[in-house]
Amino acid sequence: MNGETDHIPAPRENPHFQGHDEAERTLLEAFASGRLPHAWLISGPRGVGKATLAFRFARYVLAQGGEAAAGGLFGDALPPPETLHLDADSAVFRRVASGGHADLLTAERRIGDNGKKRRSEIVVEDVRAIGAFLRLTPAEGGWRVVVVDSADEMNRHSANALLKVLEEPSPKALLLVVSHNPGRLLATIRSRCRRLTLKSLGDDQVAELLGRYRPDLEAGDARDLARLGEGSIGRALALANGGGLDLYRDLMALVGGLPALDVQALHTLGDRLGRPGAEDAFRTATQIVQWWLGHLILVGARADPPVDKEEKERMERLVAGRGLDPWLEVWEKITRLLARAESANLSPKQVVLNVFFALENAARP
Repeated sequence: MNGETDHIPAPRENPHFQGHDEAERTLLEAFASGRLPHAWLISGPRGVGKATLAFRFARYVLAQGGEAAAGGLFGDALPPPETLHLDADSAVFRRVASGGHADLLTAERRIGDNGKKRRSEIVVEDVRAIGAFLRLTPAEGGWRVVVVDSADEMNRHSANALLKVLEEPSPKALLLVVSHNPGRLLATIRSRCRRLTLKSLGDDQVAELLGRYRPDLEAGDARDLARLGEGSIGRALALANGGGLDLYRDLMALVGGLPALDVQALHTLGDRLGRPGAEDAFRTATQIVQWWLGHLILVGARADPPVDKEEKERMERLVAGRGLDPWLEVWEKITRLLARAESANLSPKQVVLNVFFALENAARP
């Protein structure tokens, strides 16, 4: 989870991992077989633990030294471990967490030349360094491991450089490529990796993880955040840390009055989201509106999205008023507006007003 929150450890530092037992078994069995594929594409929605799993596997492999086959590593009488867990007090864990393991390289967006902000993409020089790194003899006699987090942030030149690395695999080298949207990667990159897809977590799993990382949250708030997170602990934590729950409730109070709008409350919200320094809150609010509208369309299509009974009844009432077509139109309109808001630097308050006036118009009988 690149872009971790204040309450969750960075993926390389995180000893906790749950909800993906099958994926963990797949990696364990591949390593124990002695025929470990040299490259893995670990994909799935944002915030479900892909990078955490990549570093978890990297630690495990680095801790085994030069052994890979089940017979040499575990002995004939001992079954392989059931998880990739490595104790946080171990030397390998600490060195990976600190970025100080000689046999591990991470390709990610790095701090720019100004020494302040991260670059917007992984540049080609960082990817070319992978090839040179993997050609070196492992410092500790085992494996050389590279984590790319995430491949979605590579530019065209970086992607071509990664493809070259994949086409010329080095012995005792392991490449773990994290991707939120593998369909956008070069088909030749995808074809040269073993695919491992992580699914969204269940609401109960997200709520349990929220209890670990944000024990200050009340149980009801954790359940609401788990539902809004849609299977992503990263998204749920971002909402929790960014005031997303309060924003959600304020937004739902406004849509709850549709087709009538509380104009004073709308302007108050617009002022709040339009003031300097509120960029993250504005972005969160627009994501919540898109989440709500998408679920309303699913309800109108007689699907069963994860919304509570009161929300579902409200959505059914709104769709029943005019049918589904106006809501599909307003979805397209709002999506275009929000895309323009970012690229054209539109006034956040005016964007909020326009979004709700469009919702009001769609809800009118």
